Amino acid sequence: MNGVHDMGGMDGFGLIPIERTEPVFHAEWEGRVWAIFLSLLPRLRGFRHAMERIPPAVYLTSSYYERWLNALITSLVERELLKREELISRGAHPIALTQPAALRKGALQTAPRKRARFGEDDRVVVRNINPTGHTRLPRYVRGKRGVIHRDWGMYVFPDSSVHNAGEREQHVYSVSFKARELWGDGVPPRDTVRIDLWEDYLDADRVGARATKKKAQPARRTKRIGAVHVTLPTGADFINQRLGERPRRKKPG
Repeated sequence: MNGVHDMGGMDGFGLIPIERTEPVFHAEWEGRVWAIFLSLLPRLRGFRHAMERIPPAVYLTSSYYERWLNALITSLVERELLKREELISRGAHPIALTQPAALRKGALQTAPRKRARFGEDDRVVVRNINPTGHTRLPRYVRGKRGVIHRDWGMYVFPDSSVHNAGEREQHVYSVSFKARELWGDGVPPRDTVRIDLWEDYLDADRVGARATKKKAQPARRTKRIGAVHVTLPTGADFINQRLGERPRRKKPG
C-alpha cells in the first residue's frame, strides 16, 4: 500500500538527531516491547502491514517503539488473541487503523518458480504497481531501470504470504540502479544504489537492452574485394539495405 511509512526519497522531516552514546533502549518499556515481539514472532505474520496501517498523523508523531507497540496490539486483536475491550479495560488505547487487513482475491500461483528469470548483468525495469495491501516494493524505484547485480536465492513472497494467499516462493535479486535514474541529474553521476527486489516486481528491460546493443555496434568498415571497394553494413544499416537500399560500390580510380 502507498502510505506515509514508505519514506524512501522523501524529505522535509528535519534533521535526524545523532546520539554518540545512544543506549539500546531509551526507556524500560521499549525493552519490554522488544521482548514481547520476540516471544510472539511465530504468530506475527503481517506485522509490517499492521504498522503500515497506522494513521499518518499517529505514525509521524510516534517514536520507533511506539509504532511497534501499536503494530503488536493490532496484530493480536486481528488474530483474536486479545480483544479491544480487554485492552481498554487495562488502560491501553488501541488506535483506529486506516484500513482493515487486506485479503487477496482470486487464484494465485503457489508452486515455487525454481528457475530464475534473470541472470547477472540482465537489464530490468521495475513494474509500476500500486498494491492496496502489503508490499516490499518502494515507491521511488517503481518504473525505474536497473541491472541485476546478483541472485540471492529463493524466498517467500511477502506480498501474498501476509494476506494468506500462498507463499509464492521466488528469486530475490540485488538490483543496481544509477543514482541519477532514481534522483535526477542533481546527484553524482557515478553513484549507484542497490535494492533487493522479488522477481514479481521485475520485467525484462528490452528497450534498455536494445539501446545498449545499438551503442556497442562496431563502426562500418570497408573491405577490398578485387578491384571493388564494398562498404559492409552493420545493424540498422543492414536492415535499411534489405528494405531496398543497396551498398554503394566505388569504382577503382
